[in-house]
Amino acid sequence: MSSIDVTPPAQEAQLSRWDRSEATATLAAYEQRPPEQSQREFAREKDVARGTLQHWKARKDGLDADPLVAEFFESPQGLAVVHRLVAAAHFIFSQVGPCGVRLLSLFLILSRLDRVVAASRGSQHKVAVAIEELITEFGRGERERLSATMEPKTISVCEDETFHRGRMCLVGIEALSNFILLEKYSPRRDEQSWNTAMQGALEGLQVELAQALSDEAKGLVAHARNGLGVEHGADLFHVQYEMGKGTTVSLARRVQRAEEELEKARAEVQRRLDQRSPSQSVPLAEGQTEALEQRVALAREAEQQALAALHEAEEMRLQAKEAIRAVGQSYHPVRLEDGHLRSAAELETELTEQFDRIEGVALLTGLSESCWGHITKARRLIPKMVATLAFFFERMRLALSSLQLEPQLDTLVRQKLVPGLYLQRVAEQAKGAERKSELRKRASDILAEAHAASGPLQSLPPERRELIEQTARRCAEMFVRSSSCVEGRNGQLALHHQSVHRLSDRKLTVLTTIHNYFLRRPDGSTAAERFFGSKPQDLFEWLLDRLDLPARPARKRPRKSPNLL
Repeated sequence: MSSIDVTPPAQEAQLSRWDRSEATATLAAYEQRPPEQSQREFAREKDVARGTLQHWKARKDGLDADPLVAEFFESPQGLAVVHRLVAAAHFIFSQVGPCGVRLLSLFLILSRLDRVVAASRGSQHKVAVAIEELITEFGRGERERLSATMEPKTISVCEDETFHRGRMCLVGIEALSNFILLEKYSPRRDEQSWNTAMQGALEGLQVELAQALSDEAKGLVAHARNGLGVEHGADLFHVQYEMGKGTTVSLARRVQRAEEELEKARAEVQRRLDQRSPSQSVPLAEGQTEALEQRVALAREAEQQALAALHEAEEMRLQAKEAIRAVGQSYHPVRLEDGHLRSAAELETELTEQFDRIEGVALLTGLSESCWGHITKARRLIPKMVATLAFFFERMRLALSSLQLEPQLDTLVRQKLVPGLYLQRVAEQAKGAERKSELRKRASDILAEAHAASGPLQSLPPERRELIEQTARRCAEMFVRSSSCVEGRNGQLALHHQSVHRLSDRKLTVLTTIHNYFLRRPDGSTAAERFFGSKPQDLFEWLLDRLDLPARPARKRPRKSPNLL
């Protein structure tokens, strides 16, 4: 049961002028008053009605909890703990996570915090609404504050749309920082809708768009080229997705059928071996032994053929998988094997070889027309992937030419410093400790050559060297090859939508704010810090300072007996 409050409703209205923190602090001061000071004198000194003071004392003494627990929770320190606990539960369970108000109320009841906090769904719904409004206010304020001091920068944006029970959500994320620029419901997804939404998302930001990455939807392509006036880059995520869609399922089924045929062949071999067993009670007739041996030999031959078919099917599936992976390995401006720059012509040759390889698998395995359609759709993007790499090299040339480097230093920066910094970036994104270690080692070796004590870079003044380093790092970060960050965000939104069945515009704004200003990478940085270049305020502490203290539980009123007459 919750705490018992015997205060009549009329008196509660009179007492409501006292803030809970003030009442708690005053009661704590009353209980610690000097022994010679009477209750009446204390009430007069604190300008509080004596009856009010007596009510507070009775309410504390009537709390349904251990006396030590009651003493703590009715102290200023205990109230601060309760305030932080309730705010943290709402923030983590309901805002960061997909929990609803019903479960939050249950949490308060099971933790017995309902003795000191109003735990009804109505009360907690008011808290949830207040938190969402404060988070929304925080996001607006921090964006305005941080954008006023950010340095101008050139960015690439990844775009896509997702659907929530018929509602269309447009999503745009800055590729490098993972900062959500746009997350908004829209009735349409045509070029004009994207233009309007992105124009509002970029308003007030010191950024210049260089390219946009997305799938090949006509509205998105037109929006990038006509609305934003930037290069529409090829998206590796969708290229590999189409290649996998055209091969993975069909080849896996082929392997499964080959395994089933092998099991049948082995069962047949065993059946024939059992027929020739000498333990049979009926002796074999003359000539039957030779016939059974021939049948066993035929069954073993069929088993070997089934095993060969299985090996062939597995080999075809492995070749397709390696070709898809090789496309991703090739789509870099730097060769991961040795750190040398990869030219656009070299990339075209490597991509063509991998698609020829996967088409060869499709021919040998007799893939269906629909599978060929997916492979062909992906292959049509080779020219765009090559153009994206060429666009990167042009941007790098313009960036480095602004430094006016001498030829020897320019070559060093292009061939050593930028590749080494790019490999550092790739190493952090690689999967597996061994692969990460290998790429880090290669990047370290290349950067060591760039920073050699006898090299031209170390002979420069520190300010000049720092400028070159910063420019080279920006060049290494220019190449964006995938919009997978948007696909991941769409999956997160789907989980939140699934739990509440509908995301309001305010809730969507809250989720965007939490992603940008609260969630952190392993290095401790938020998306806002990476995007704006300076740290935002602590979202939860800001929220805690402005959120009202939790309301007390309502007075338990006796239930009326049902009228049985």
